[in-house]
Amino acid sequence: MRIDGTAYRTIWPDGRGSVAIIDQTRLPHDFAIVRLTSLEDAAHAIRAMLVRGAPLIGAAAAYGVALALRADASDRGLDHACAALLATRPTAVNLRWALERMRRRLAPLPESQRSEAAEAEAAAIADEDVEINRSIGLHGAALIHSAAERKAPGEPVNVLTHCNAGWLATVDWGTALAPVYAAFEQGVPLHVWVDETRPRNQGASLTAWELKHHGVPHTVIADNVGGHLMQHGKVDLCIVGTDRTTATGDVCNKIGTYLKALAAHDNGVPFYVGLPSPTIDWTIADGVRDIPIEERDGREVSELTGRTADGRIETVRVTPDGSPVANYAFDVTPARLVTGLITERGVCAASRDGLRDLFPERG
Repeated sequence: MRIDGTAYRTIWPDGRGSVAIIDQTRLPHDFAIVRLTSLEDAAHAIRAMLVRGAPLIGAAAAYGVALALRADASDRGLDHACAALLATRPTAVNLRWALERMRRRLAPLPESQRSEAAEAEAAAIADEDVEINRSIGLHGAALIHSAAERKAPGEPVNVLTHCNAGWLATVDWGTALAPVYAAFEQGVPLHVWVDETRPRNQGASLTAWELKHHGVPHTVIADNVGGHLMQHGKVDLCIVGTDRTTATGDVCNKIGTYLKALAAHDNGVPFYVGLPSPTIDWTIADGVRDIPIEERDGREVSELTGRTADGRIETVRVTPDGSPVANYAFDVTPARLVTGLITERGVCAASRDGLRDLFPERG
């Protein structure tokens, strides 16, 4: 996607033996590129959320294995790299998927071939992610076109999204926002309501930043505004992302997604999920019971970081000293609240049968 006319991915080999990433913890106030040179760098980037979003976490983990095998291509080195990276984040299933794929590709090879093969496999995972998300965009754009046909000529389609499931959450294009970008490029008038997405404010700091630099009309709103907008007919459809989806269509996404789905259901607003197939966990059926929910540092709730009027970046505390803080990072939206899943193979019902229709090889 574009930043002021220049095309970028979120992660790429820099040709000098390291892997470049956009440091998302410094957005929107500072666009900075960081270079990863070791397993430790990659693990830190995932854990500290320099890279985030399920598809990008998977790609970063794959590149982390490649970096690790430059130093130690033995079985022990491969095992250590996969274990260290798997421990960084518990919820996004792409992390496990990417590491298992890397292990399957590399374990049968002699040590002398592993490093080069790891770099090639990581690059393949990244390229495949781009194509998956491009396809999600094309399938989802059809839904936006349909919404536009129900509007007055020239009246924009209003899309509400939550958190950041744009290109910053993937290698390119995004999941929930891929349909928005595709429809925008096709000339459909549209506007995006951007939830601020507390804590960490990924909507206000990341989604708004990427939409602004790509030229897509948007408005940042407080998380609790979405229901009000739906009540007054100002949302035509919701599209969110997912970090893990069950074989039955339950969706685990950034905390607050469930509440948006409830509001959408109550107001008859279609609620869609952009769903790359590597985020489907075919091993579980009950998202509320079986998906581990990451609990993060309470300071993400009790503190806020922003730019002061004189240009300084400052972090301030917004809760009383001594008040306990709970920070659940994700919630689960039951399949019954999801209108449809937008995958690289098309749009399907959020159900076991719907997913099997598109992915029959999964049984």
